Amino acid sequence: MQIPSASPPCSIPHCHLTTVSQSWESSVHCQATAMVSDAMVTADRAEEVAKSDLKDIYPGDLDHEVTLPAEQPPCSQTNTERTWQLSVLFLCFYGFMVQLKPGEPFITPNLLSTEKNFTQEQVTNEITPVLSYSYMVVLVPVFLLTDFLRYKPVLILSSLSHVSIWLLLFLGSSLLEMQFMEFFYGITMAARVAYSSYIFSLVSPELYQRVASYSRSSVLMGVFSSSVLGQLLISVGRLSFATLSAISLGFVSFGLLLSTCLPWPKSSLFFNQAHRAAQRNLQEQAVAQSEMDRIKLDGDGLGDAPALAPLGSSSSWRDSVFIQMLKELRNMPKRPSLRLWSLWWVFNSTGYYLVLFYAHVLWNKVYHATENKNVYNGGVEAVSTLLGAITSFAAGFVKIRWNLWSELVIGIVTALQAGLLLLMGTTNNIWVCYVSYSLFKGFYQFLVPIAIFQIASSLTKELCALVFGVNTFLSTILKTIITLIVSDKSGLALDVHTQFLIYFFYFALLTLIYLVCAAWVIFRHYRNQSGGVATDLAMPTELSSVQTNPSETEPLSNGNKVKA
Repeated sequence: MQIPSASPPCSIPHCHLTTVSQSWESSVHCQATAMVSDAMVTADRAEEVAKSDLKDIYPGDLDHEVTLPAEQPPCSQTNTERTWQLSVLFLCFYGFMVQLKPGEPFITPNLLSTEKNFTQEQVTNEITPVLSYSYMVVLVPVFLLTDFLRYKPVLILSSLSHVSIWLLLFLGSSLLEMQFMEFFYGITMAARVAYSSYIFSLVSPELYQRVASYSRSSVLMGVFSSSVLGQLLISVGRLSFATLSAISLGFVSFGLLLSTCLPWPKSSLFFNQAHRAAQRNLQEQAVAQSEMDRIKLDGDGLGDAPALAPLGSSSSWRDSVFIQMLKELRNMPKRPSLRLWSLWWVFNSTGYYLVLFYAHVLWNKVYHATENKNVYNGGVEAVSTLLGAITSFAAGFVKIRWNLWSELVIGIVTALQAGLLLLMGTTNNIWVCYVSYSLFKGFYQFLVPIAIFQIASSLTKELCALVFGVNTFLSTILKTIITLIVSDKSGLALDVHTQFLIYFFYFALLTLIYLVCAAWVIFRHYRNQSGGVATDLAMPTELSSVQTNPSETEPLSNGNKVKA
């Protein structure tokens, strides 16, 4: 069929075919041309919308498997790397500065000095126990709020608590004010989880081990430098405890200023996963949807985006990472290695912190210094911190079959700690107390990285954080119960020497339990080996970094998957 020569040309996008003599082929051709033109316009609009949507999405909010659009400049990867490096460097500097409290090793001598004039019984039975109580009360809220609020507000709260501590020590003089000082100290202890978790929100999983070592080193260097500085100011500078408190107040005030300048993370482990997933889905839809799919959309060329479940809906809450973690906790006691090291974390950490809380009171009882220059608390804390760092580092090179020898290693180390506690509780030599205290801390720090590796090696980082949180909470409850019975004025209100003898019996009982379990595990292993029964005990292994890639998507026992 021929097209009449008088037919007007089709105008696009306004093509009106009103002449009856126009052929059917011309109509089809015009409509097809119009559809192609509309498709091109739709594609252009879709590309513009996608680019505008992507402006609101930060690279840190995206899963590492999703890449940015091809229009990204070549230097963006370098800029991103420089950004996280600067963020980690600033956070490590903050971690170092908040530990600069040269008056901290001398809080107990300050309370017992003529400047504050508290008695030994008041410090032991009325002031120090408040620390355990406040720590237990605020630990769970701080742990949950740390993740929900994305770390920074909790770090600011911690810095405010540090300022409150040193304001009370500098200006306060009543018993109630010192009890409030211990309450704020409990908040700072509970808020430590914010700093240790914050740094992981700044980098990708393959950098976790490196940045964790940076943050831990900065904290240890801060504690060491603070202890050395405090000892020098006391012994060489002959400063008073009040002046030392004023200097510490200045440092923590600067730390508060730094905390307000920290970058704000866009995601966290538990409560902000749904928001991050929603943003990731929006980007994938904007980039992946083709132009031919857009032709089928409505007249504007843009269809409605797939509806996302509200963040507060019941389905999203039930499917959240945090709820999946709570479900998975039911299977934790079934894993022998995880059960053993979690119990060690609960019971041995309880005894460890009780010793730390009351060691300075014991030193003042053994050797009541009449002059500031004869107090060496800062030097002892510096040496014990350095020894703890060395033993933690050495633990990474221990290569044994942990499934077979874990109970025996724990039993031997706990026995050594029990002997040191007996020595501290019975000696009248202050230098024996100093050396025993440093060794006691060193033995504990030796087992900490081993426990972390044994617990974390088979878990995702979300579940690992929750397990450590539960272990710490159980340890805090036990510590509070012991404090209430042994130390508190409303309990037995024992003197510090008697308390250390009780701590000795506590560690001796743990030693007996560990050694009995070790004997049973070793006996069962060699009995099965002699009978030709296959054993699942692993070959000798050394501590290494947690496998990030495989474990990040490890399926939970309930059939779900958790991905960072």
